[in-house]
Amino acid sequence: MKKKTLMSWSSGKDSAWALYQLQKDPDIELKGLVCTINKEFDRVAMHGVRVELLKAQARSIGLPLEIIELPNPCSNEDYAEIMGRFVRRLQNDGIDCMAFGDLYLEDIRAYREKNLAGTGITPLFPLWQIPTDQLSREMLKGGLKTVITCVDPAQAPADLAGREYDQTLIDELPDSVDPCGENGEFHSFVFDGPMFRSKIEISIGEIVTRDNFIFADLLPVEPSSQGG
Repeated sequence: MKKKTLMSWSSGKDSAWALYQLQKDPDIELKGLVCTINKEFDRVAMHGVRVELLKAQARSIGLPLEIIELPNPCSNEDYAEIMGRFVRRLQNDGIDCMAFGDLYLEDIRAYREKNLAGTGITPLFPLWQIPTDQLSREMLKGGLKTVITCVDPAQAPADLAGREYDQTLIDELPDSVDPCGENGEFHSFVFDGPMFRSKIEISIGEIVTRDNFIFADLLPVEPSSQGG
């Protein structure tokens, strides 16, 4: 029997590419996406992406989207309680696996494994330990299109915000910055790729500094305003 699997969805490139690997796996039955959002700002946590664009991604992928609202600020205790309720519901729904786009951070993987231990839900890590320089090339070669939505200026150049993630950008990164931003240097929004049925049209709005991070506000482009 196929494994009923949910994808932990961030709206960014790593979760999108992990989803693509699962879409190609004959043993996996994808049942939906799950994403946490900041309840106060109604945006994807850390990525700063509008919920409207998050929903557009889910429609293009063709999977149900589960949105989990987190308070701002969100304590570790609050997070554990909210996610614990969610996992218990997954158990009742017969979900077999939960997939994540993590690449190599052992502590993050251990945290996820600990949270699912004893639930009967198996954590999956489709991209685990793929070298990030290799992975970035694979993503671009495979047609992934993504834009940088959030930058930690303490780790990466602030002017990455609002730029498309392409080979030119990767080549410009300082040696201290992971090519996939796995250490939290930057976050992204995927607007096209092989996991989507159709491209999501966006424009770059205001770029602001908030809570010591640089955010590029992505705006949905309505079909009527795209021109001919």
